[in-house]
Amino acid sequence: MKELISDELYTILEEEETNTIKIKGILRLNGLSEYAPIAAILENRAAQGNCMVVDVIDLEFLNSSGIAMLSKFIIGARNQNVKDLTFIGSKKIAWQSKSLANLRRLYPALQLEIV
Repeated sequence: MKELISDELYTILEEEETNTIKIKGILRLNGLSEYAPIAAILENRAAQGNCMVVDVIDLEFLNSSGIAMLSKFIIGARNQNVKDLTFIGSKKIAWQSKSLANLRRLYPALQLEIV
């Protein structure tokens, strides 16, 4: 995996072969403007094809601004008609099951894998 963004608290990785973006760590950025680089990565990857995976299994914490960023991304993917979009989360991290399920309300075709 190729590292795209690395910070003290979080890392964004890319695996081009599987069109996967992996988000790890703790995301407590302030507002959508601070999340813009991450949103741009997701949007650019979605624009490259109709199959994409977003892996947040190792994302321990995501604040409300981060959830808003993911929601905005999901709405954009829906509007672009991204047909094969999968989010992979963890049952072990409390926020993921509920928050990722809420994303599916925005885009019913979103595939969720909670492992």
